[in-house]
Amino acid sequence: MPPMRPGTCPAPGAPLVPRIRPRAGADLGPCARLLADVHAHDGYPANWPDDPAGWLAPPALLTAWVAELNGHVAGHIGLSRSGTDDAAPAVWSERTGGNAAATAVVGRLFAAPAARGHGVGALLLGRAVEEAAERGLHPVLDVLASDTRAVALYERLGWHFLAAVRQRWSPDTTVTVRCYAAPPPRSPTGPAGPRPGGPDGRNTPSSP
Repeated sequence: MPPMRPGTCPAPGAPLVPRIRPRAGADLGPCARLLADVHAHDGYPANWPDDPAGWLAPPALLTAWVAELNGHVAGHIGLSRSGTDDAAPAVWSERTGGNAAATAVVGRLFAAPAARGHGVGALLLGRAVEEAAERGLHPVLDVLASDTRAVALYERLGWHFLAAVRQRWSPDTTVTVRCYAAPPPRSPTGPAGPRPGGPDGRNTPSSP
């Protein structure tokens, strides 16, 4: 990340807290440059897009946010309508009997390598889940099974594993993605309702 700007130095010993805000048009350039850093560091996205800024703004996008740390963009997330190419909405529908159109797909999530350890990913996920709930939609996502860092984050935050699905990305490339659904919101007066894995809350799919 760039050096801290003058006047932004926190008090000694104070933790750096990311600021989550809606993505603006002017953020696309910095986000695309950050995405290039993440791709070089982590290999995400697996297939580098010809138009990174366009990849961050797909037609199905509902809204997106960025995380700022020290006044610089340090992370990104998007929330999109479900589409026919998305694995997680279909799996969620099969598991719950709900309509796949009742889901919102969380994606384009990444954080600056230098910003790791500040809760950027968790805060961005939390904001996307809140927005989906406000729209009456259930958040779902899929992630490459080989992306163990992301898998660990989702499972640590309580996202429920639905199934592992094989997807053909090209005539020569078939991958395994793990599909997840966000945990149900906590009730202010009692425990959360049934989990999306089944009527009694147990996740039934087999491991990949």
